[in-house]
Amino acid sequence: MKIDRYGWLGLGLVVGVVAFSAYRGTTIAPPTQAPGTLDIPIEYYTLDNGLKVVLSPDAAVPTATVAVYYNIGFRIEPKGRTGFAHLFEHMMFQGSENLGKMEFVKLIQGLGGSLNGSTRFDYTNYYEVVPAHKLETVLWAEADRMRGLDISEDNLVNQQGVVKNEVRVNVLNRPYGGFTWLDIPQYAFENWYNAHNFYGDLEDLDAATLDDVAAFFTTYYSPANAVLVVAGDFERQETRGFIDTYFGNIPAAPLPPPVDVSEPRQTQEKWAVRIDPLAPRPAVAFAYQMPPRGSPQYFAMGIIEDILLGGEDSLLQEELVRKRGLTSGVSGGINILGNLYDYNGPMLMTMGILHDADVSSEQIIRAADSVIDGFAGRLASPEEMQKARVRLRSGLYGLLDSSSRFGMVGLLAAFALFDDDPGRINTIEAELLAVTPELIQKTMQEYLVRENRTVLALLPPAIAEAKGLEAGRIPVPDYRAEVEVETEPETAAETEIDPGESP
Repeated sequence: MKIDRYGWLGLGLVVGVVAFSAYRGTTIAPPTQAPGTLDIPIEYYTLDNGLKVVLSPDAAVPTATVAVYYNIGFRIEPKGRTGFAHLFEHMMFQGSENLGKMEFVKLIQGLGGSLNGSTRFDYTNYYEVVPAHKLETVLWAEADRMRGLDISEDNLVNQQGVVKNEVRVNVLNRPYGGFTWLDIPQYAFENWYNAHNFYGDLEDLDAATLDDVAAFFTTYYSPANAVLVVAGDFERQETRGFIDTYFGNIPAAPLPPPVDVSEPRQTQEKWAVRIDPLAPRPAVAFAYQMPPRGSPQYFAMGIIEDILLGGEDSLLQEELVRKRGLTSGVSGGINILGNLYDYNGPMLMTMGILHDADVSSEQIIRAADSVIDGFAGRLASPEEMQKARVRLRSGLYGLLDSSSRFGMVGLLAAFALFDDDPGRINTIEAELLAVTPELIQKTMQEYLVRENRTVLALLPPAIAEAKGLEAGRIPVPDYRAEVEVETEPETAAETEIDPGESP
């Protein structure tokens, strides 16, 4: 994960909104073209052992991308083993039946390719990009580690140390570490699966055993709990033959038992405090629970996110930065660890703000409310809708139009895993085009309300002590009863703000 110098997750302001595009075979139209219908070529089938397979041929670049997504992520890792899904991602590079420790990495790099893996809320993924004529080798290697992992005490102890060090570097020893992507879900949600420290408590990571690793592999890394995606310059029938040869005889295993990740509807605003001894300045994050994935209001939230947060002319940027000078930037989005589509449970739209000590969290929230309430009280203008659509289309091109094809592969995998329908990638445009200003207003008035919001203030120790606050949940302050912000506040140009300190 990319973390900036203040520990904020280094993803763009419009995190994960994928929208309007025109894709025809191997050619992606420029964003200025009128919206068309996505037409990404897809062949989808399932092997006898349950492995889902998605093929998407594209001869535009002489490379092939192979990705295996397993239907296991942070959210549903075992209780008492926080961080285990992430730990296991590291274990998958420690050797398999025919490849020794780190030989998988050396193999791909020796082919002139690139590779990576990551753990997200609802999946763990592994992908490789190689010259097209080396596709068979990569399929063999991925099948080899799906068939059997080298589970040893040395490998486990080594990777426990690696993951613990990553936790220290990215969270414990970094100012604002994990603030908007790790901390606030633990206060916003009630269900343990959505609300635990998924990066891993050090004690839980130390407590993982070889039996835990073996059970995890058997339970979650079976063919029936995975999807294989192949995209790029390949011959379809030949590739199907490779897949049948290398993956088809991996023994079938039952699907893991379902986990209830449902979340009660939030009906009261929540406030909490985190004390960060490394933070030079305070910060505040606030998050709203999302509508159900795939609902009309869910798509409306994608448009809302862009109007509120998308770019220098966004509503929150204009009000909080330019007009009031309360901060040098507003960041955030839907599913900060991914995008609008690649999750399968309760989710948040989160906004994060770094600010000076003479500005209070309450003042920030009042100012944000003035923007959000004002937006909810009117219909989005044609100009706002058009700007959002252009930016959202550009977001889609950024995912699809790359030599790695990683963005497209990720969408195909998510729709196959969560919806059993990778073809949904070709319906994105129509579903977003159906969003109207009236639906946006209805969604705002139902979901972007105080009762559906969690606020987390991050304070240096001296400020927390001066306010008499301790870490943890706190009563909701009567912030609306305080003196209102000046009606003619200083502009950002009149206030000294270091743009380099923007989160």
